[in-house]
Amino acid sequence: MDGNSEILAVSAAGRRRMLLRRGRLLEGITLGWNVVGVVVLAIAAIGARSVALAGFGLDSLIEIGASVVVLWELSGAGEARQRRALRLIGGAFLALAVYLTAQSAIVLVTGYHPGPSTLGIVWTTVTAAAMFALAAGKARMGQALGNQVLITEGRVTLVDGILAVAVLAGLALNAAAGLWWADPLAALVIVFYALREAREIFLPGLLASRAAAKAAEAP
Repeated sequence: MDGNSEILAVSAAGRRRMLLRRGRLLEGITLGWNVVGVVVLAIAAIGARSVALAGFGLDSLIEIGASVVVLWELSGAGEARQRRALRLIGGAFLALAVYLTAQSAIVLVTGYHPGPSTLGIVWTTVTAAAMFALAAGKARMGQALGNQVLITEGRVTLVDGILAVAVLAGLALNAAAGLWWADPLAALVIVFYALREAREIFLPGLLASRAAAKAAEAP
């Protein structure tokens, strides 16, 4: 390797380390935001007795696990550990979907009216803005690194921002127009998202297992 090639190799390695640091920083900010969010949303959900806020808080708890998985991956953690963590996250999404479906059904059937939540409206507003900004940054870093895990988690962060908008809409309709049913309907948006995420985690493994079984049975 000549001198110019060595300089280029060192430069490329330095750029990759810089991009990895930025990727970890973005995940660290996402992790910290969701840790604070769990506390804020718990207070807001209990105060307003809001299914949507409770669901968004539980979703933030699951997103904490997703950020930890990505931080492991960016630090070179083993694939087996990552798969186990992803399965736990998938199970948590399924549990979230079951809980929110049951709770929303109860609220809609009984006609329970959740109260308005100024704290919930403020938090979901700033969360939507923060998640959209973080998602854009992760997309750029993931593309620059060629890291599919970071790119995929960036899409999850984008959906988190969209969920914040959905919950915000439900809270605003309830507070401004007394449309109490908007709150449990906003929670059902999170159910759809949770089921989709669980499918993405579990279904590829299921399809791979079936393909391997058929290949083993083939003559």
